[in-house]
Amino acid sequence: MRRFAFPSVAVLALLIAVAGFVGPDDDYFAIRKSITLFGRLYEELATGYVDAPDAERLMRVGMDAMLASTDPYTVLFDEAATEDMEIQTRGQYGGVGISVGQRAGRMVVTAVLDGSSAAAQGIRPGDEVLSVEGQALAGRDAAEVLSVLRGAPGSTVALEVRREGEAEPLRFALVRSSLRVHDVTYAGWVGDPAAGVGYVRLERFSEQSAAETRAAIERLRDEGAANGRGLRGLVLDLRGNPGGLLDQAVDIAGLFLPQNTPVVTMRGRTPETERAFRNRNAPVLPDVPLAVLVDGESASASEVVAGALQDHDRAIIVGERTFGKGLVQQVRPLPYHTALKLTVARYYTPSGRCIQAVRYLPDGSAAAVPDSLRRSFRTGHGRPVRDGGGIEPDVPATLGGGGELEDALVRSAAFFRYANHYAASHRALPAGFTADDALLEDFRRWSEAEGGVDYRTRAERTLDVLAGELSDAGYDATDDEVAALRAEVDRERRDDFRRHAGPLKARLRQEILARYVNQSDALRAALADDAPLDAALSVLGDSGRYRRTLSSVGTR
Repeated sequence: MRRFAFPSVAVLALLIAVAGFVGPDDDYFAIRKSITLFGRLYEELATGYVDAPDAERLMRVGMDAMLASTDPYTVLFDEAATEDMEIQTRGQYGGVGISVGQRAGRMVVTAVLDGSSAAAQGIRPGDEVLSVEGQALAGRDAAEVLSVLRGAPGSTVALEVRREGEAEPLRFALVRSSLRVHDVTYAGWVGDPAAGVGYVRLERFSEQSAAETRAAIERLRDEGAANGRGLRGLVLDLRGNPGGLLDQAVDIAGLFLPQNTPVVTMRGRTPETERAFRNRNAPVLPDVPLAVLVDGESASASEVVAGALQDHDRAIIVGERTFGKGLVQQVRPLPYHTALKLTVARYYTPSGRCIQAVRYLPDGSAAAVPDSLRRSFRTGHGRPVRDGGGIEPDVPATLGGGGELEDALVRSAAFFRYANHYAASHRALPAGFTADDALLEDFRRWSEAEGGVDYRTRAERTLDVLAGELSDAGYDATDDEVAALRAEVDRERRDDFRRHAGPLKARLRQEILARYVNQSDALRAALADDAPLDAALSVLGDSGRYRRTLSSVGTR
């Protein structure tokens, strides 16, 4: 990570200037007093401590401690982080089209962008990156590697990778180009073709999100008109979408709501953070039945969209309760190409609820909003909704999970490494490929040969506690009885691969497909076994149930 300096005089001048705009006299005096004390303390430590400290690090520790007393979203960005933030906001950068990350202690390619130089030359997820521009990556983190890969469009960068199944490292000369990371990663038709239900997956909210979503919907509408079926239903998939730009969320909600409809309200400490947002444009789909898919990783701007559509009874919300981030951040530029992302307000859905699920205390700790403090509100049709806990779905549905086993396999990068192993022995994807029982069994044997899966189930942990409490309480629980319980738990543990076959197969299929097909095709294939999507299609296909779900007599 690139280092940056804040000379103490410049910092104090900046803080004093900011403090000059604080309103009440008491606050102004307290801020000036604290700034003076902080500056003197810093100066004395930096110049007089027995061992000369790193002055820059000393200041950064102080700033980090201040930020730690707020919330996780109020952060200071250095130059590299500021650049990454700008890329995420614009969705465009000069690069070769790969994402990298640590897997099992190795720097590997985690994704390849369709249409990039990396995709054209055959780099694929799972390749271990050995060097960039001849420089070994030992001790480098992913952010540092990505900063080297990015650069002026038209320039080249040398990349060396190791691929399982290849005797020698592979070398590439990749051409940087102006890349756009699309927010709509897949749009197409789902379910029974005769039903005419379209699907749009939105991954994030950057500057082009609303335009891309509108274009995807209009394309589906035109295709439906051309084939005679029409667009008779739409699924908007916001699962895993962490949010982004608030104005894009307002515009996307406005694609389905009447013009000038309230979408979200910001309320903060200062007058400039008090603002109400309404849909500015005429809707693209004012009355087509709509379902929105959400999960526990749908946050912030995703919750603005889902909350507005739920409060106006415009869409059924399907899936899992959302993350619960009702805090609004603004980015304030600071000297030396740094920036402060600062929480300035909370946002409220049209019914008046704040969906923030966590309270951040002055000591930096966090506490969930208790049920006793959650208030009830009403949608336009009179349906009950509550604040303080994200957006609760109208139709609960989940992909399911593999429990502790799947978590342990993910932590050890087992799915990722097995996909590399599979691709090394299958040069092409077998015709009719599916993640069946035979593949799962091969994965189980491979994982055991690799050293097995190190995890403990909830039952094992509970048994340990029970055995200890029985012993402490003086009960006559013999070793044989406890051993018998442990044997039963072990038997159940060995059966975890069979018990959780569904989610394990789904993850295997997703990882293996990523080695052979582009991102869009991999996403489309993943929809073939998607319980929340099936639940949404079931409701959209039953007009009576759809209307009842959105009425005050519907069940939640």
